[in-house]
Amino acid sequence: MAATKRETSKKKLIDEDQIIALYMDYMLKTEHGSPNVYRFCKENEIEESDFYSFFGSFDSIKQIIWLKFFENATSNIEKEEAYSTYSDKNKLLTLFFTMFEILTLNRSYVTFTLKENHQGLKNLKDLKQFRRRFKNFIEEIIDDNEANQIAQINKITKPLFAEGAWIQFLLLLKFWLEDGSKGFEKTDIAIEKSVNTVVDLLNTRPLINLIDLGKFLWKERKM
Repeated sequence: MAATKRETSKKKLIDEDQIIALYMDYMLKTEHGSPNVYRFCKENEIEESDFYSFFGSFDSIKQIIWLKFFENATSNIEKEEAYSTYSDKNKLLTLFFTMFEILTLNRSYVTFTLKENHQGLKNLKDLKQFRRRFKNFIEEIIDDNEANQIAQINKITKPLFAEGAWIQFLLLLKFWLEDGSKGFEKTDIAIEKSVNTVVDLLNTRPLINLIDLGKFLWKERKM
């Protein structure tokens, strides 16, 4: 009599990126503003213990998603061989354009998560880690060119410059969320104007470009 082979179930392997992908897909399909971990794991056939081995809560997932958006952007930037030779302006342009390319690839999720509480950019807790990494990166840009721009840098502290860049990013994010132009070409124009404004914080003509940016954003809002 042949021996019966005992069937054993194999544990489904899961990693951080897979959980993130499942979460983003789950949120868009179900549109649950506040799902619970049990239901999420049950519907996606993963163990709760596996979920908690990577994330403590859904709030932590939301923050990591934004952080990964930024890390993907900087990873792509660093692959450009000539990046280290770019001026401050071109480095910022590269960062902003690359960042919004990645956000566009994930536009459905970004739009949903920023509007699910009907407060839009008023609630930015999901961007907490992203903001910290963004500002650090901006300060690194200044450090790279400090030898060539020490006179201008002395006029403004690095944290203030980084905060200015962050505010400009939030303005662009809001503009992009409302941009209905083909290929988000109006956002591209806004990026150009915004970067000119931020870079000029190290020079002597910030007000002119700030007014120019404000006029452009206000005009598009009314159209």
